[in-house]
Amino acid sequence: MNYTLVGIGAGAFLAFMAFAFGFWGFLIAVIFMVIGAILGRAADGKLDLRGVLDALTGRRSSS
Repeated sequence: MNYTLVGIGAGAFLAFMAFAFGFWGFLIAVIFMVIGAILGRAADGKLDLRGVLDALTGRRSSS
């Protein structure tokens, strides 16, 4: 499956949420999609959540 198809599916889902539930339903769907993407990248091993948390709290820098 290519990224264009995934983007089309995500856009269709968000359009449905906007039409069915209004702005707040759309916003909640976007928030949950972002959370799911972050957790998916962490599960794949492509994102170190501990490193991100440390960088956000100032314990470690990227340089």
